[in-house]
Amino acid sequence: MKQSAIVPSKAIMTESTESPNRIQVVFHHPASQPVKETDALVDTVRSTAPDQVKVAINELEKMIGLGEAKRVMYEIYALLRTNRERLKHQLRTDQQVYHMVFKGSPGTGKTTVARIFGKILKEMGILSKGHLIEAERADLVGEYIGHTAQKTRDLIKKAMGGILFVDEAYSLARGGEKDFGKEAVDCLTKAMEDHKNDFICILAGYTEEMEEFLQINPGLPSRFPIQIHFEDYQVEELLEIAEMMVLEKEYLLSPPAKEKIRTHLHKLLQDPFLVSFSNARYIRNVLEKAVRAQAMRLLKNNQLTRDDLMILRAEDIMLGTVRP
Repeated sequence: MKQSAIVPSKAIMTESTESPNRIQVVFHHPASQPVKETDALVDTVRSTAPDQVKVAINELEKMIGLGEAKRVMYEIYALLRTNRERLKHQLRTDQQVYHMVFKGSPGTGKTTVARIFGKILKEMGILSKGHLIEAERADLVGEYIGHTAQKTRDLIKKAMGGILFVDEAYSLARGGEKDFGKEAVDCLTKAMEDHKNDFICILAGYTEEMEEFLQINPGLPSRFPIQIHFEDYQVEELLEIAEMMVLEKEYLLSPPAKEKIRTHLHKLLQDPFLVSFSNARYIRNVLEKAVRAQAMRLLKNNQLTRDDLMILRAEDIMLGTVRP
């Protein structure tokens, strides 16, 4: 996620086929954004945002990496602020559509970012509640005619004022011609048009599968004008995540333990036969295994100090027993 070149974001303006008088802006974000540029943006946002927006923005900023997701939120904030100024000068302002697609590997923070987005958009006044409703294929697709539409409408109703987050959305297109998954997609897209920004729909999943899914219906990509790619974490970012995770649980990684994880990650991520990697989820599983290993090690000691209870040693990091 760390870059060396500055690649500007592009805005593509198209005329909507559904409404000839409606102009749609689709933000195209490069696969990555320079870290320094993102840092400068958040400083500007903090200097101009109300306190409640700052608190929500700070929660997003605490997350490691995710430069593209952060930049999208700063663009939305900047647009809202500019629109307020335009109103003062009696200039026209148009409401944009904020439905999104999150694409990336497992463990890259998609669900967590969606939850934080809900909080930020509530504080910005775009959403009335800002809550997150998580859904997958089984929550949307029914077993008989009419059942799917009802299930989908019920979920949309629960999501009103917040975000409907559909994980592994491409599974809705995998059942063939007689499957009810397409009915769920049709019901979703109709609700998105009818209710505009009464709720925000976020479709999420693996990058390649999501790109294929968006092609099943020619009008589908235009309904999701914000598409964010969640990159795999780099080794040093994963180590930062590891340190944050252990601190939250009031543990510490010893220097040898941290180095053991670093060496292992370098080797793992350079493996040409590695099919998939669960990123932060893998780190969490490694640390949970380490905590159990530490507990077993401490069974032999009847007089435990605070350091004994907090420090995870290299011998506690049992990497071969955790799947990537």
